[in-house]
Amino acid sequence: MEPTTVRCKICSLKAGHPGIVLDDEQVCNLCNLDFAGDLIANYKYTNEVFAQFQAAAPNPNGAFDCLFMYSGGKDSTYMLDKFVNEYGKRTLAYTFDVPFESTHAAQNIKLAQEKLDATFVVDSDDDNIKKMMRDVFNRPRPKKPGQYLDEKLPCVSCRTFFVIRAILYAFRERIPYIALCADPQQILTMESNVREVVRGFYKSFGPELASELFNGEIEEILFAEDDELPKIVFPFIAMRHDYDPDRMVAELKEKGLYASSPMETHCTLFPLLNYYSFKNWDCMFYKLNASSYTRAVSRNKDYDRSTFSIKFPRSLDLPEVEERLKRVVLEIAAGEGDRESHRETLVELFKQMDTTDDGARFIAETFLDMRGVAADLGIKVG
Repeated sequence: MEPTTVRCKICSLKAGHPGIVLDDEQVCNLCNLDFAGDLIANYKYTNEVFAQFQAAAPNPNGAFDCLFMYSGGKDSTYMLDKFVNEYGKRTLAYTFDVPFESTHAAQNIKLAQEKLDATFVVDSDDDNIKKMMRDVFNRPRPKKPGQYLDEKLPCVSCRTFFVIRAILYAFRERIPYIALCADPQQILTMESNVREVVRGFYKSFGPELASELFNGEIEEILFAEDDELPKIVFPFIAMRHDYDPDRMVAELKEKGLYASSPMETHCTLFPLLNYYSFKNWDCMFYKLNASSYTRAVSRNKDYDRSTFSIKFPRSLDLPEVEERLKRVVLEIAAGEGDRESHRETLVELFKQMDTTDDGARFIAETFLDMRGVAADLGIKVG
């Protein structure tokens, strides 16, 4: 049996997945809690920063106590509602206008602007974020075995880009805190020290391109005094034990703040993200998310939620869905196969992942348009 066909018997992660090692019992290091030490340390630090934020006096240097990164997804919409109506913080809702934004996410942002009493600001830099994404997608095939989250490098890079834009905005406006609504599982993998965020970006892209992408401004972050730099807080750290995506979406829809499913608020690069993951690491983009859910259910049969943003149904045959999705994604990327057949397969697969019929059809169309999106951005596929 090929190593990449060997799967963790608990969560189904493959032996070749970046950062994943199976023991003699065919159980992966995530299921064995090998990351528990890192998890505890990171939660301890983020807890401390969030406690500082909650206790902080109003910002004496400006009109806002925090810059809230607002994407229009369910996590940030849910927490922005709390910041405005419960936390009592003077909040600047900061949206980076990602050129790959889903129309559904944009609709949610409009709903929030209409219903929430917050100050909204929109930032953008289409040319540089597209330049960065071309660099990531067009890199040579990475060396294996890889590190944890390498299969999500394009997504992580995009997120880091607009986090740095937010850091620079807060730094210039002397806003002391940046609220970032990562779900509880993502918190483990995200850097919360702004100087280290910038250093990590330099490491990924090299000093020349990193400086070019931000017009030389990020060097200021590296050399500023600690008390001049904003701190990143993760609001969901306070509710990590009862994080429930279904409940959150239901509450938002009841308030008229959310009009789609989590899958539908993804960016238009979602198909290309799957292509990248399959091509380089032989896994679907959401494999860690789905495996997190499978792991949780295997430990407690009554436990039916994941610490990731996306929840998967108990009945999902994850290996079978992954293999079928891989086949259709690689065929679309190569310009092969029948479009209508691909559409039917994609709709069926996403409905299996608990997406509504309309949502599944919406997502399927984005996959069918993958080659056009790639051509527009100068990304090579096939």
